Amino acid sequence: MITLVAGLALGAAYEMTKGPIQKAEEAAAVAAYVAVCPDAEDFQESDDLEAKAEELTTSDSDISNGTYGNIVFESVYQGLDASGNTAGYVVNVTSKDGFGGDITITVGISEDKKVTGMEFLTINETAGLGMNAQNPDFMNQFIGKEGTFNLVKDGASGENDIQALSGATITSTAVTNAMNAALYLIDSAAE
Repeated sequence: MITLVAGLALGAAYEMTKGPIQKAEEAAAVAAYVAVCPDAEDFQESDDLEAKAEELTTSDSDISNGTYGNIVFESVYQGLDASGNTAGYVVNVTSKDGFGGDITITVGISEDKKVTGMEFLTINETAGLGMNAQNPDFMNQFIGKEGTFNLVKDGASGENDIQALSGATITSTAVTNAMNAALYLIDSAAE
């Protein structure tokens, strides 16, 4: 009897909190989209971009053959300005190669294919090491750049070199691969 009552109470609590939790997650996602694609006022799913993401995942491409590690495109949005014109793109991509598990990032990409911002949606790396990927010093290395990023361990000297986090090469590689995959998707969709 106690188990039945406890089960019903737990089920009721879940149903009561499910809606608010979902709304909070959606609000956090929209806030991330605005942060990474600041010129956009609205975000719409793009069937063309979603189809391209699916194609790249299943066809013979740098995504399907693992060039960018084990990544998954979660969703792709077109950012629209006040006039309804494309202001950029938002790509949610998960790298399954993190040291502590999946790392999901939101990447903003401008019309001219430069990174306008990035936010972490999920990251569970080692405190003081991999979690430093959220620090502006690491994240800002990607902002304003286009093309393919190269992870380096001993001094970033090239335009697209990304200095790996000390003691967190696995995390650095996962994030860099996810960023490269997002740019690859948008670049491929433009072809």
